[in-house]
Amino acid sequence: MSNTEYDYDVIVIGAGPAGYFAAVRCAQLGLKTACIDKNLDPQLAQCLGGAYVNSGCISAIALLESAQLFNKIKTTSIQHGIIAKDLSIDVTRMQQRKDDIIRSLNQQIAQIFVDHHVSSISAQATLINPHRVEITPPNGGIPQVITADKVILAAGSNSIDLPFAKVDNHFIINTKQALSLTKVPKKLGIIGAGVIGIELACIWSNLGAEVILLDAQDLFMNIADRDIANEALTLYQQQGLDIRLSARVMSTEVKDKQVFVTYEDESGTHHCQFNQLIVASGRKPNTETLSASSADLLLDEEGFVHTDENCCTTLPGVYAIGDLTLSGPMLAHKGIEEGVFAAEHITGQHSPINYHTIPNVIYTQPEIAWVGQTEQALRAIGEPIKISQFPFSTNTRAKITGNTDGRVKVIIHAETEVILGVHIIGAMASELIAEAVLAMEFSATAEDLARTIHAHPTHSESLHECALSLNSRSLHSPL
Repeated sequence: MSNTEYDYDVIVIGAGPAGYFAAVRCAQLGLKTACIDKNLDPQLAQCLGGAYVNSGCISAIALLESAQLFNKIKTTSIQHGIIAKDLSIDVTRMQQRKDDIIRSLNQQIAQIFVDHHVSSISAQATLINPHRVEITPPNGGIPQVITADKVILAAGSNSIDLPFAKVDNHFIINTKQALSLTKVPKKLGIIGAGVIGIELACIWSNLGAEVILLDAQDLFMNIADRDIANEALTLYQQQGLDIRLSARVMSTEVKDKQVFVTYEDESGTHHCQFNQLIVASGRKPNTETLSASSADLLLDEEGFVHTDENCCTTLPGVYAIGDLTLSGPMLAHKGIEEGVFAAEHITGQHSPINYHTIPNVIYTQPEIAWVGQTEQALRAIGEPIKISQFPFSTNTRAKITGNTDGRVKVIIHAETEVILGVHIIGAMASELIAEAVLAMEFSATAEDLARTIHAHPTHSESLHECALSLNSRSLHSPL
């Protein structure tokens, strides 16, 4: 029931995945709810979904689908007896398809809000105190204050700026702008070879760009299992990506419609030039204007909101979820689970989130997905483990589809055989990982997975074979 002392029972700041799921769940639980989000596109009445839908992962996946389809037709259609002559691309049309998908999702979220009686407010929101939120219209109108018994902060994150590579929105661009290009750059540079950088590289490389990635890290994709990361590096390089590690960018200069970049590595100083340069150096939480100084919201030195195990901030009745916190990786599904958790916690329900079984996915070709711990992390703590790997090159369905790159890797506890980590690089890895997540959620053993009947022929049999291999029972593993 609504508390008449306040305008709302709950105010959610941010309408990205974490925010809109939180708002909907609050409404389902009978709470009078408002969701505030600044309009990301001033020409649109609604632009719900946050950066994730409007300028992030959804955009990247949509463009990847188009780019990979083009590249597959160009490189492998002849094997199917399909002759494709005079093949060309229309990037503007690709972008229109992507935008149509985004608008459909915007409308879908807006309709869900209507169906659940969530008040959608387009404004810049600032937390004044635990019960008061100042909202300023996007056109700069007069601010007003609305109140609520509880507040959920879900303002998301944005790209990190680099002082030596200032974005000019034309030659040096951020990741959002990189997903809106209407022309394929002849030579494209990317600062950062992390998840976002690699996904962008695959889009434009598949469409014909020469791509060079400069990353300051010594190890490629150090968040992933080493075996998987090493294979990914090899496969990306075979696809034509030029990935330069230990490459610290020192300066950039735009001159004669080119971007000149100077970087250093172990062998010295180097220079290269690009038609365009993408800054893909990571993301930071949107907390700069999220709260007034009078609110006294506790942040760390990087701007993340301090929370406890219940997503509660240091302010009574104020929650923080999603990319604003360090409770887990910056992933949409992590934010979604926290949104639902916070809503239920407000109403006295308590269903803890298992952060150990949150899947990670990189939407490239091949895809990469994993859940649980890496081999290097387990060995670092001295955990007794057994490992099995199965290549997709031996999988029947992979042969049929022509997606034989990659492998499945399963790590179990050597004594209990409980699954500790599953790592996949290959086609449909983002879908296959769900079985591993479910198995780990139920503390399954390798034997549980081995005794589960998998349809034949399917890519999922590779997981089955991995489990069988742990006890030398695989029927398809190469000797």
